[in-house]
Amino acid sequence: MIDETSPATAPEPGPVTADDLADVLRLAAGTLRAVRGDADWSRPAGTLEWDCWSTVEHLADDLLAYAAQLGPQNPPLDRYVPIVSSRPFPGGPNSFVFARRETGPDGLVEVLEACGALMVSIARTASPQTRAYHPWGVCDPAGFTAMSLVETLVHLHDVAEGLGTVWLPPADVCRRTLARLFPDVPVEPGDDPWAVLLWATGRAELPGRPRRTDWRWYAEVRPPAA
Repeated sequence: MIDETSPATAPEPGPVTADDLADVLRLAAGTLRAVRGDADWSRPAGTLEWDCWSTVEHLADDLLAYAAQLGPQNPPLDRYVPIVSSRPFPGGPNSFVFARRETGPDGLVEVLEACGALMVSIARTASPQTRAYHPWGVCDPAGFTAMSLVETLVHLHDVAEGLGTVWLPPADVCRRTLARLFPDVPVEPGDDPWAVLLWATGRAELPGRPRRTDWRWYAEVRPPAA
């Protein structure tokens, strides 16, 4: 019998998985490929100072960089793998992945798919006991998978705003990503996990909660649930 006087509690969302990342990346590539041919990829990506093209490059770079962190036999715990990177313009993302402009948006999406596939592969094969550096906490493969997800989810939002298209990711993946990386941001019964994730990353307001101007996620490994 249900005790209607007890407050409702949301069930535990479970961990993020490599399949979650693969599914979201497929949706992301499909969303970008569906953008009309005359779209201006030099427009700002949402509220970012970067344009849409550079933001997709940054996303691809993040995915490959996360895979690289987990790749060595003994991943570094106090620094990034020493890959040379550069800023293509003042204030731009510090990256080592760039798409050839002459290949157009199709080439850009291909670069994103390739980098994402490498991260998915690492997420599927790395030992759960692997640990690697991130400035927001030494992290395990599940944490790097969650970071790959939040980068993909929110940067597709940014790019979709800039290009005038729609990006609506799966709510269950957003919920699992929030649970792994944002323990300070509860998702209450009835909340839209996607709206909460946008609020958590400073991209939206919620009723009673003004837009965040300072935020971070928590990458460090979580103790198992009791």
